[in-house]
Amino acid sequence: QHTNTMKLTAFTSSVVLFGGLQVSAFTGHQPQTRGWVAMSSLNAGNLNNNYDDDTSSHLMSRRESIVKTLLSGATVAAVFTNGLLSYPEDSAAFANKISSKYDDRPKQRGGKPKGLGVATRKDMTGEEYVGLHECGPAPNCFCSTDSIDDDPDHNIPSWKWPSTLSSKEEAFQQLYDVVQAYKPGQSDIDGGGFEIVTYDPKAGYLYAQFESLKNGYIDDVEFAIIKNGSVEVRSKSRLGYLDFGVNALRLNYIAKGLREKGWEAPGVELATHKGYAEENQVRF
Repeated sequence: QHTNTMKLTAFTSSVVLFGGLQVSAFTGHQPQTRGWVAMSSLNAGNLNNNYDDDTSSHLMSRRESIVKTLLSGATVAAVFTNGLLSYPEDSAAFANKISSKYDDRPKQRGGKPKGLGVATRKDMTGEEYVGLHECGPAPNCFCSTDSIDDDPDHNIPSWKWPSTLSSKEEAFQQLYDVVQAYKPGQSDIDGGGFEIVTYDPKAGYLYAQFESLKNGYIDDVEFAIIKNGSVEVRSKSRLGYLDFGVNALRLNYIAKGLREKGWEAPGVELATHKGYAEENQVRF
């Protein structure tokens, strides 16, 4: 099997991996081999196809056709990290980051996961339920929707607002205020800042992204009212197997802020999540 390399005569430095096909810009820089991030504006008009001598010059591979189609007539800005696509809206650093010291480092933000939000899902037995996406096997996630009986290592109890609040909208506004007051860098995590991406108090849903300072890892955090009187919680890392305690520390910080306002908001505790603590080698 032959490898066809499409050479780009663009003026900006870039390396893009698409479906196993390498596309390089001529800037004198060598492509990075791991943990790399490529961002640039590429125009299809600058594409120049140079095939190997033993490859038919009048045939274009399917992958090359896809690349040229994506680039045709448009400027594409994309990030490929560990095989995951991060769209432009996920590419900029958050304004409330604690430092610009590591801005020159390649960031590994990953792509926004599919299946976020409240939806009808099926458990392992095939029974349907309405809730947030399950965590999966990796010890880098907590979710109230995950059954404590089926998945105690990932389960975190739902958070209940006090009866003194008159409506779910008022409760969700209080939750929003606590999340918005989150302090990037607390416990040496989330130094890259955070952003509330979706806030819908009527539907009872809040979605936020939190970023690590040095490498730009993104964690996706969701809050949803599924049963009146309580909020289900989910916090998960996009990349990697372990999270080294980050999701637990983040949820515990937010839970503490809500408890100060009268909420019943349990956090992640060593006594209830021994497996998570042992795998990540953390104490909290």
